[in-house]
Amino acid sequence: MLGVSGCRGIVGASLTHDAATRYAGAYAGWLRDARRIERPRVVLARDGRAGCQMIHAAALAGLTSGGCDVIDLGIAMTPTAGVMTDATSADAGMILTASHNPQQWNGLKCLVRAAGAAPGASDACAPDAATANAIVERFIRNRPAQDALPWDRIGTISVNPSGTSVHVERVLDALDEIGLAGPARDRHFRAVVDSVNGSGAPGALALLERLGCSEIIQLHGEPTGIFPHTPEPTRENLTGLAAAMAAQSAAAGFAQDPDADRLAIIDADGRYIGEEYTLVIAAIAVLGSMGDRAKGRAVCVNLSTSRMIDDVAARFGARVIRTAVGEANVVAAMKQHDAIIGGEGNGGVIWPRLTYVRDSLSAMALTLGLLAREDKPLAQIVAELPAYAIEKRKVDLPSKDTAKPAVEKVAKAYKSAAVDLQDGVRIDWLDKRAWLHVRASNTEPIMRLIAEAPTAEESRRILDDAARVIAG
Repeated sequence: MLGVSGCRGIVGASLTHDAATRYAGAYAGWLRDARRIERPRVVLARDGRAGCQMIHAAALAGLTSGGCDVIDLGIAMTPTAGVMTDATSADAGMILTASHNPQQWNGLKCLVRAAGAAPGASDACAPDAATANAIVERFIRNRPAQDALPWDRIGTISVNPSGTSVHVERVLDALDEIGLAGPARDRHFRAVVDSVNGSGAPGALALLERLGCSEIIQLHGEPTGIFPHTPEPTRENLTGLAAAMAAQSAAAGFAQDPDADRLAIIDADGRYIGEEYTLVIAAIAVLGSMGDRAKGRAVCVNLSTSRMIDDVAARFGARVIRTAVGEANVVAAMKQHDAIIGGEGNGGVIWPRLTYVRDSLSAMALTLGLLAREDKPLAQIVAELPAYAIEKRKVDLPSKDTAKPAVEKVAKAYKSAAVDLQDGVRIDWLDKRAWLHVRASNTEPIMRLIAEAPTAEESRRILDDAARVIAG
């Protein structure tokens, strides 16, 4: 799989040592040629999943043979790679991860940093679609020998094991700036965290300790890379965390994915709050700390994110800007509009004070900070938010070529509502507090349909109606 998320595949099958070396080499070549950097400095991290040593060796070979000086973080979170790319003022970053994909998968994900970014300032982020496509095209077109350099231009490797500690320190500094670090420490919360034996385990433990948690129960906290359950942090995969929360009565339960860029939350009674609420809770924490300074500030999210964020932004006088689906699209809008916070409804919080990469540690810290400031249990904070129900479906298409006509049908059928065509089509019925998003899959001949409304019944009715329009 090649695209905006880099190169991803099944290790030993579609993702071989040769493919990983070629992709890393293509990235090195792109940095040299397109960015005109004679000797690029690249931060490298891996999520630690079992079998990553081979991909790690291949990536090092490709980057250094292409003339890159590599700063190797070892096993580290995806957001830590973003933090350290900025902290070291490196030219770029690369993370070896397949995110929430199953055990046998791995991949190479790129980060880019603007040439004019101030030293140490937050800037590193996922590449936009045009950049990602250029790297992929170079990978497909070039053979290793075309990107490899002579012996006297081969890059170097230096090891920097401080990534996690730097990341945690910066989260604490940012939380202190908005007045939430002290109150969180004073409460001595009890917390449970499921790190799925991934790269987020050391950082989660260190952060919670520094936030003064009186007791931390860490499930699957050894970064062995052997996942104890399906690693995506969804309700059906977190029954163990939910049971632990119900037994321990902790303030909050946190679930990371293997590279720790997403976070799901469980309340004190073991109820799965879910990924959609993660960004909402983080936004309340940040916007609520700003007072009148929040008025007019931008919050950027994608078109498939719950309208809860609109309600929260309105409460503080902020504005919501929606983008096409994809982290890079959200980040581009955040930079354009100087957003105070942003992210996606999959549990991905982007707090630019820290990094322009989705970050589970920021989300944890902001959640505990909010609990301390509001002096309310998590369940009550959630209950006070306007309630919505999201429903998701797929509709088969004869071929991917029929996706565009399907989108056009939906846009025409609901033209009396608010229509957004930047990624498929999103229809908003503002008076009903409901919306529909229809977009083509990037990998299959299907349409993805998402609807949200105040009730599940209304969401299902919207999806039924949209499916009839597409079939008609």
